Amino acid sequence: MLETDLDPMAKFEIIVRTKYIESESNPESSYYFFSYKIQIRNQSLKSAQLISRHWIISDAQGRIEEVKGPGVVGLQPKIKPKEVFEYESSCPLTTSSGSMKGFYNFLTEDGEEFSVEIPEFFLISPSCLH
Repeated sequence: MLETDLDPMAKFEIIVRTKYIESESNPESSYYFFSYKIQIRNQSLKSAQLISRHWIISDAQGRIEEVKGPGVVGLQPKIKPKEVFEYESSCPLTTSSGSMKGFYNFLTEDGEEFSVEIPEFFLISPSCLH
């Protein structure tokens, strides 16, 4: 039986690691700084280029900010089958916790467009855990 790859979006895995950056934060001024590292794993049989991103950022008071733009960190990487693309970025919040979620838009070499969901992840400063 031949393996087919009719649904490339089901074959991309997103892994996120977050970190509170105390040295860049100023809680007295309601400024909390977080970094996040994202791995995008292409487990499909097709190469795809990450064209754009759409983030939905929520803080602990329910404020929502949407960020849309081309690529990630100034890049529009082509991710080959079985390849992993990794990047690091950051997000400031006015509250000590929040969350991010969204999606990446991709384009295959044969012109097929698809989106991959970025599952919600949480940004939590150590002060929230006490």
